[in-house]
Amino acid sequence: MKLAILSREPKSYSTQRLVEAALAQGHEAVVVDHLQCNLVLEKGHPGIIYQGARLEGFDAIIPRIGASVTFYGTAVVRQFEMMKVRTAVDSQAIVRSRDKLRSMQILSRAGVGMPKTAFTNYSEDVPAMINQVGGAPVIIKLLEGTQGLGVVLAESAKAAQSVIEAFHNLKARIIVQEFIAESKGADLRAFVVDGEVVGAMKRQGKEGEFRSNLHRGGSGTLVKLSRAEKAAALLATKALGLGIAGVDMLQSKRGPLVLEVNSSPGLEGIEKATKSDIAGRIIEYTTQLAAKRKSKPKAKKEPERVDAQSDVPAEK
Repeated sequence: MKLAILSREPKSYSTQRLVEAALAQGHEAVVVDHLQCNLVLEKGHPGIIYQGARLEGFDAIIPRIGASVTFYGTAVVRQFEMMKVRTAVDSQAIVRSRDKLRSMQILSRAGVGMPKTAFTNYSEDVPAMINQVGGAPVIIKLLEGTQGLGVVLAESAKAAQSVIEAFHNLKARIIVQEFIAESKGADLRAFVVDGEVVGAMKRQGKEGEFRSNLHRGGSGTLVKLSRAEKAAALLATKALGLGIAGVDMLQSKRGPLVLEVNSSPGLEGIEKATKSDIAGRIIEYTTQLAAKRKSKPKAKKEPERVDAQSDVPAEK
């Protein structure tokens, strides 16, 4: 099959591993920078122009869309969808996962365990907001933050109020979460592909750091998830409609608490920790999706229904 990997970083570990895995399984893989794609919209014939030529003949795509370019990146993924090209991660699922508040609302509705979280529209009643999540210490997060950036630990109510008021004065949207002390600066990353946990690692923040992100200097080690942790990861992934996801969880006294569900999780940390061919599993899943579309009998064409506001994944 012919696969397109949407990535702005062709030399990154994740992109190179996906190309290697595709070639190893006998497929063709082309890296496409989604920011260099021009979308052509015309009646009955949507297209994508890339480096002066029309992109054609692809069986499936694997989006690697960075958080800073979510809007344009998902527009490109959506265009491929309109061209009847299968995608390993749906455009709408990427949008859901990138909006921290929206994703947490969906996870809450689905019954996924999570830290107590509060959001307000620049409220002046900051003490009440802090109390709603159990009081100080609290975690304060920018809704647009990634890789541990824009995350602050406020150890006292006074410090929390200062930070929240500062963000509000900058018109920055934030959420406030309870601090889970028993996690001790560590979290779990479960890597899910096609409804199965294919790898998991424990990420430990460096000394004196409450954030466990590998980008912040944390370390990743192989870990065996409990039944409850696996169930939480799978439920969170299903609720957001993601075929591929990295689910970040905290271990707490009341069970696993999901922090975030990443729709473009990196492969380097998880593959090195687990010694597993995660990239290979992604290629297998993607080509199976494409094969199902090829073998599906053609049905009578009906007008396509688009519900851009729906948070419920469309049934296959």
